[in-house]
Amino acid sequence: MAGLDREKVRKDFGEAVNMAPAELEKWLKTEESRKVGYKGKDGTASESVGHASGRRIVTILRKTKDELTDEDYAHMRKVVGYVKRHSAQEPGNIVTSRWRYSLMNWGHDPLKKGLS
Repeated sequence: MAGLDREKVRKDFGEAVNMAPAELEKWLKTEESRKVGYKGKDGTASESVGHASGRRIVTILRKTKDELTDEDYAHMRKVVGYVKRHSAQEPGNIVTSRWRYSLMNWGHDPLKKGLS
Protein backbone atom coordinates (compact mmCIF):
# COMPACT_ATOMS: atom_id res chain seq x y z
CA MET A 1 0.00 0.00 0.00
CA ALA A 2 2.36 2.63 -1.27
CA GLY A 3 1.73 6.14 -0.04
CA LEU A 4 -0.47 4.99 2.84
CA ASP A 5 -0.04 7.01 6.02
CA ARG A 6 0.16 4.06 8.41
CA GLU A 7 0.40 6.30 11.47
CA LYS A 8 -2.88 8.01 10.55
CA VAL A 9 -4.59 4.68 9.84
CA ARG A 10 -3.51 3.34 13.24
CA LYS A 11 -4.64 6.54 14.96
CA ASP A 12 -8.04 6.53 13.23
CA PHE A 13 -8.47 2.82 13.94
CA GLY A 14 -7.59 3.38 17.60
CA GLU A 15 -10.26 6.08 17.81
CA ALA A 16 -12.92 4.00 16.04
CA VAL A 17 -12.31 0.75 17.93
CA ASN A 18 -13.06 1.38 21.60
CA MET A 19 -13.45 -2.24 22.73
CA ALA A 20 -10.54 -4.26 24.12
CA PRO A 21 -9.72 -7.56 22.38
CA ALA A 22 -11.08 -9.73 25.22
CA GLU A 23 -14.22 -7.59 25.46
CA LEU A 24 -14.84 -7.86 21.71
CA GLU A 25 -14.15 -11.60 21.75
CA LYS A 26 -16.69 -12.07 24.55
CA TRP A 27 -19.27 -9.97 22.65
CA LEU A 28 -18.79 -11.98 19.45
CA LYS A 29 -19.85 -15.14 21.32
CA THR A 30 -23.29 -13.71 22.15
CA GLU A 31 -26.52 -14.47 20.33
CA GLU A 32 -27.11 -10.74 19.80
CA SER A 33 -23.80 -10.45 17.98
CA ARG A 34 -24.55 -13.36 15.68
CA LYS A 35 -28.07 -12.11 14.81
CA VAL A 36 -27.11 -8.76 13.28
CA GLY A 37 -25.38 -7.77 10.09
CA TYR A 38 -25.28 -8.44 6.37
CA LYS A 39 -25.24 -12.15 5.51
CA GLY A 40 -25.05 -11.95 1.73
CA LYS A 41 -27.64 -11.12 -0.93
CA ASP A 42 -29.88 -14.02 -0.01
CA GLY A 43 -29.21 -13.69 3.75
CA THR A 44 -28.07 -17.29 4.12
CA ALA A 45 -24.37 -16.88 4.91
CA SER A 46 -23.46 -18.51 8.22
CA GLU A 47 -21.66 -15.39 9.47
CA SER A 48 -22.30 -11.70 8.88
CA VAL A 49 -19.64 -9.45 7.38
CA GLY A 50 -19.44 -7.50 10.65
CA HIS A 51 -19.03 -10.61 12.78
CA ALA A 52 -16.16 -11.82 10.60
CA SER A 53 -14.69 -8.32 10.78
CA GLY A 54 -14.86 -8.43 14.57
CA ARG A 55 -12.81 -11.63 14.65
CA ARG A 56 -10.25 -9.98 12.37
CA ILE A 57 -10.19 -6.85 14.55
CA VAL A 58 -9.34 -8.99 17.61
CA THR A 59 -6.37 -10.43 15.70
CA ILE A 60 -5.22 -6.96 14.59
CA LEU A 61 -5.50 -5.55 18.13
CA ARG A 62 -3.26 -8.32 19.42
CA LYS A 63 -0.49 -7.62 16.90
CA THR A 64 2.42 -5.29 17.44
CA LYS A 65 2.91 -2.37 15.08
CA ASP A 66 5.69 -4.26 13.29
CA GLU A 67 3.49 -7.33 12.75
CA LEU A 68 0.76 -5.44 10.88
CA THR A 69 0.47 -6.33 7.19
CA ASP A 70 -0.84 -4.36 4.22
CA GLU A 71 -4.03 -6.44 4.48
CA ASP A 72 -4.36 -5.45 8.15
CA TYR A 73 -4.05 -1.78 7.26
CA ALA A 74 -6.66 -2.19 4.51
CA HIS A 75 -9.04 -3.78 7.01
CA MET A 76 -8.33 -1.09 9.58
CA ARG A 77 -9.33 1.55 7.00
CA LYS A 78 -12.51 -0.42 6.23
CA VAL A 79 -13.37 -0.52 9.96
CA VAL A 80 -12.87 3.24 10.33
CA GLY A 81 -15.11 3.93 7.35
CA TYR A 82 -17.84 1.60 8.58
CA VAL A 83 -17.85 3.03 12.11
CA LYS A 84 -18.03 6.61 10.79
CA ARG A 85 -20.86 5.86 8.34
CA HIS A 86 -22.88 3.68 10.68
CA SER A 87 -22.47 6.03 13.68
CA ALA A 88 -24.19 8.79 11.70
CA GLN A 89 -27.39 6.68 11.57
CA GLU A 90 -28.04 6.71 15.33
CA PRO A 91 -31.57 5.53 16.23
CA GLY A 92 -33.75 6.69 19.13
CA ASN A 93 -33.20 3.53 21.22
CA ILE A 94 -29.49 2.93 21.41
CA VAL A 95 -29.01 0.43 24.25
CA THR A 96 -30.65 -2.67 22.74
CA SER A 97 -30.68 -1.65 19.09
CA ARG A 98 -29.47 -3.72 16.18
CA TRP A 99 -27.58 -0.52 15.24
CA ARG A 100 -25.49 -0.70 18.44
CA TYR A 101 -24.99 -4.45 18.15
CA SER A 102 -23.75 -4.07 14.58
CA LEU A 103 -21.28 -1.37 15.60
CA MET A 104 -20.06 -3.57 18.44
CA ASN A 105 -19.31 -6.34 15.94
CA TRP A 106 -16.96 -3.80 14.34
CA GLY A 107 -15.29 -3.08 17.72
CA HIS A 108 -17.14 0.14 18.57
CA ASP A 109 -19.57 0.43 21.47
CA PRO A 110 -21.40 3.77 21.08
CA LEU A 111 -22.35 3.72 24.78
CA LYS A 112 -18.72 4.07 25.83
CA LYS A 113 -17.72 7.61 26.58
CA GLY A 114 -14.52 8.72 24.91
CA LEU A 115 -12.56 6.65 22.47
CA SER A 116 -9.40 4.77 23.28
